[in-house]
Amino acid sequence: MARKTANDDPLAPLTLAVGQEDLLLDRAVQEVVAAARAADADTDVRDLTPDQVQPGTLAELTSPSLFAERKVVVVRNAHDLSADTVKDVKAYLGSPAEEITLVLLHAGGVKGKGLLDAARKAGAREVACPKMTKPADRLAFVRQEFRATGRSATPEACQSLVDAIGSDLRELASAVSQLVADVEGTIDEAVVGRYYTGRAEASSFTVADRAVEGRAAEALEALRWSLATGVAPVLITSALAQGVRAIGKLSSARGGRPADLARELGMPPWKIDRVRQQMRGWTPDGVATALRAVAEADAGVKGGGDDPEYALEKAVVAVARAARSGGRG
Repeated sequence: MARKTANDDPLAPLTLAVGQEDLLLDRAVQEVVAAARAADADTDVRDLTPDQVQPGTLAELTSPSLFAERKVVVVRNAHDLSADTVKDVKAYLGSPAEEITLVLLHAGGVKGKGLLDAARKAGAREVACPKMTKPADRLAFVRQEFRATGRSATPEACQSLVDAIGSDLRELASAVSQLVADVEGTIDEAVVGRYYTGRAEASSFTVADRAVEGRAAEALEALRWSLATGVAPVLITSALAQGVRAIGKLSSARGGRPADLARELGMPPWKIDRVRQQMRGWTPDGVATALRAVAEADAGVKGGGDDPEYALEKAVVAVARAARSGGRG
């Protein structure tokens, strides 16, 4: 979810959207454009990439108009602007034009940091659009999407949706919109299951879950379905690695409440409970063996082997066997 500074007027002279989450960056732009067009339906919107912003371009776009029209100028990937163009932008920040809203989209890293600092110093309205890499962040995003529509969804439904769809925020937002449009009343886990069972079965994390639980046949079935529906092999090796590492982390951690372990290991509490259920049968040697097998598969799917599918099948079987190495039946 995009976070904003205290200056939350979308018609502020300068909005700075910082981060790498494309959906949130696009929404930051849409919010400004919607506010501008609400104030003036004839607002002119210019949406530009760095190569379209040369020295002098900004001065031309923001020069006074005979018709005094409102204008929104969006500059995407502002961190990629040339040095001469950055000078133009910095000069403009010192004396912004009336009826003009400049929106700078910046990745937020070291590249182009001078422009980022200058925009903040100029008092930019800032919208944080960080990449959501943690499952807990995506879960919070889904909850907020439902709240924004005024609809109720159970915690289990939100979690099931994240499990089914994965990490793509656009797809998660689209799924929420579809459920809200199609379903009356509270959205529960059963509803999500009816809509997205196929997606859940195709999920790379479903493959990993079945493998670390020692359920080789089900893991292989999920693997074949995932590949048939277009899931990238590298996502599957990544999910397998995450699953095995989580087993290793939790098995070596001291006992405690899920909330305490979550802070210690950097996992959401719900995942602590899930991994605890999956740990039975695992040994330290089993974790090491499984990680080696996943590493070999990862090399295979990234070009080190002739048959990525076979490499994945070997890894899934190896992980499932390692899960049973402690005598699990």
